[in-house]
Amino acid sequence: MKLANLDGRAVVVTPEGVIDLHTASGGRFSTSVDASVTRIAEISQWLTVTHPKADPTTTLAMLEADASRLGPPVTDPRQIFAIGLNYRDHSAENNVPVPDAPLAFTKWPSSLAGPVADIPLPTETVDWELELVVVIGTGGRNIPSDKAFDHIAGFCVGQDISERTMQMTGFPPQFGLAKSHQAFSPIGPWLTTLDELDDPTDLALSSTYDGDTIQKGRTSDLIFDIPTLISYLSGVCELRPADLIFTGTPSGVGHASKPPRYMAPGGVLRSTIEGLGSLTNTCTAP
Repeated sequence: MKLANLDGRAVVVTPEGVIDLHTASGGRFSTSVDASVTRIAEISQWLTVTHPKADPTTTLAMLEADASRLGPPVTDPRQIFAIGLNYRDHSAENNVPVPDAPLAFTKWPSSLAGPVADIPLPTETVDWELELVVVIGTGGRNIPSDKAFDHIAGFCVGQDISERTMQMTGFPPQFGLAKSHQAFSPIGPWLTTLDELDDPTDLALSSTYDGDTIQKGRTSDLIFDIPTLISYLSGVCELRPADLIFTGTPSGVGHASKPPRYMAPGGVLRSTIEGLGSLTNTCTAP
């Protein structure tokens, strides 16, 4: 199932068209995508039993070609976690040791944006970080790693956009604010449930900037895999429905390039994860 935020309403996207959850269910399900995330299993069962008719005026192919009507598939999570240095090649390009435990920080929900949102650049040192984003469906504390996938609503594509000057100023460096400017957390294009993926633990990631390939990797190369992250984070914080976990970025960030390369107004960042879709975000002046 692909749960999307279309024109501010929760819909399921199918090749034949979209299903407006509130309308098709006679009000059983909310218009809110955030509320729908908490009922993913119930919605899936309802779809299987009722086979509601899809609206053919908006299909999967149409939205893949023009995602301008799509907002972020989660709009107001209570918590956004992010994991640093979670690929060995990314640690290597930054000349830092592989961490012994997940390096967790936070991003603020006001930085969320949709799959084709413009990204205003506050400085000349704004960088990209392609990431698989986990969306929590069922919360909890002290979740064992072998039960972690039971707590996942689905995945989406994400970019952890980073303003490197603020991030690297001072000691220790500042992560959260530097990664939480307006539209610094584009996600989407929809939430994809795990049953749609052949192997949700091994997905190809790639991104381009102005047509140049800048990042490539596979989620199977995560140092701390998704069950480990969920178990680790829930051992400290209570995970809640619709929380997001940005799981880390592979090598290829602009700050580590020689010379460093950053985004500029007019630049186009395209981010793709196998089975999940793509984001296409254009950089603008502040």
